[in-house]
Amino acid sequence: MRLLVTGGAGFIGSNFVRYMLQKYQNYQIVSLDALTYAGNLANLSDAGGDARHTFVRGDICDKDLVEALFSGVSTKDHADTATDEGRIGAVVHFAAESHVDRSIMDPGVFVQTNVSGTQVLLEAARSWQVKKFVHVSTDEVYGSLTDTGQFKEDSPMSPNSPYAASKAGADMMVRAYHHTYGVPAVITRCTNNYGPRQHPEKLIPMVVTHALANDPIPVYGNGLQVRDWLHVLDHCSAIDLALHRAAPGTVYNVGANNEHTNLEVVRLILDWLGKPKRLIRLVPDRPGHDTRYALDASKLRADLGWKPAIPFPSGLKQTVQWYVDHRTWWEGAAR
Repeated sequence: MRLLVTGGAGFIGSNFVRYMLQKYQNYQIVSLDALTYAGNLANLSDAGGDARHTFVRGDICDKDLVEALFSGVSTKDHADTATDEGRIGAVVHFAAESHVDRSIMDPGVFVQTNVSGTQVLLEAARSWQVKKFVHVSTDEVYGSLTDTGQFKEDSPMSPNSPYAASKAGADMMVRAYHHTYGVPAVITRCTNNYGPRQHPEKLIPMVVTHALANDPIPVYGNGLQVRDWLHVLDHCSAIDLALHRAAPGTVYNVGANNEHTNLEVVRLILDWLGKPKRLIRLVPDRPGHDTRYALDASKLRADLGWKPAIPFPSGLKQTVQWYVDHRTWWEGAAR
């Protein structure tokens, strides 16, 4: 199997690439990444010497490049002869603009990458008849919850930020390509991921890096927004199952039932680092900030036998320690 992983140098994508290389000896993996602010080649440093892995720098909106990749033509010279062995057999699509604050400042970029880029990939997947197309989406497409309940896969979409709206648009494009053209697509929607190699602008690495520098830690509003935290390796195992066992046309929620307020997470990290709570600074809330996300992942558990393996307290503590031990990585990623 030759697998295309878009966004392969990003946080979740790079963890997935390493996960797959370790688990499947017979896979050839092509990582496609534009290396924007969130992509970092250092995330793939331990896969760089593996002959089964190829990195390609490029944009998913580049139709010629995407076509060349799917067809098996060398990306160094599009005139090379395509080979069956080089053709893409399946796709796991992570590549996306994903930071809500950035989407508020410049929504057009999110529409271009997340919707148009997804359509370019789907068209290539249709033309070259890939065996599976896994589209990695987000719980944010459902909107915000009150204090109770969980979103199910058939809950109405009600996105509240330009980022969430662009991901919902991508989900609908994937659905349309499956129903209209028969593309064997599966959609997964996950809760907040955490773990090593996450960009420093995200909550957990932001808190760690600010605390280590004894800098003020900005927390939106009252800090009582609730998120369900999913370790990135548990997410990778769910995507693995979706790739190999999910029926085309299926949607799966991926959640771990680890609900905590942002303020709780910040305080836990400060406690582990031995830093004072006075570093916390409540700042004006961002526009349209969703109050709570929570997913019902019972369908994924029942159909595919998935369950999270990493408890939140130990997973969070290990993640914090990773940032403590890899200062060079996050100082470089923040630039």
